[in-house]
Amino acid sequence: MSSNPFTQVTGTAAPMLAANIDTDVIMPKQFLKGIDRNDLDQGLFYDLRFLPSGQPDPAFVLNKPAWQNACFMVVGPNFGCGSSREHAVWGLKQKGIRALIGSSFAGIFYDNCQRNGVLLISLEAATVQRIGEVVGQAQTAEISVDLSEQTILLHGHEVIPFQIDTLRKTALLLGLDAIGSTLQRSEQIRAFEREHLAANPWLS
Repeated sequence: MSSNPFTQVTGTAAPMLAANIDTDVIMPKQFLKGIDRNDLDQGLFYDLRFLPSGQPDPAFVLNKPAWQNACFMVVGPNFGCGSSREHAVWGLKQKGIRALIGSSFAGIFYDNCQRNGVLLISLEAATVQRIGEVVGQAQTAEISVDLSEQTILLHGHEVIPFQIDTLRKTALLLGLDAIGSTLQRSEQIRAFEREHLAANPWLS
């Protein structure tokens, strides 16, 4: 599945700095029963977003007016641990989350984000904590992420650089999933097939 290209995005960042937030917290199991990906944003952080009565919990960050439309989240270490459910990433994306900023992410969750066009930015824990404190104030919650330049611009014009694998960066800039990235090399693939069959004609 292709996604919107990620070049430079400006918007609100919501802090959620607790450690070890797993995929069952991000997308509870009762939302895995559908036959398609529709409406998964409704399940995102469901047990945190809603009270037992079904009403939104006003204490949860994404329910607070300043962060209701956040397109970034600043998260704690080992975010996305637990089961490999891709629904967690689909829900984040449907809610409008374009990037997560944290110190460490679970491996499968990291790959699922890449495949679905969600940028993960890994920084030192102290830097993540500082960013979380800045965006935790409504008046300084807006940031800008420039993937081309690999920078985060905080309120007050502080610039924080980040690193990213070249292949992942290119795919995000072009809005390509794994299949789309492979098809970028379709001519090379066809040339290899022709040469391989010519050298091994019995394969055809």
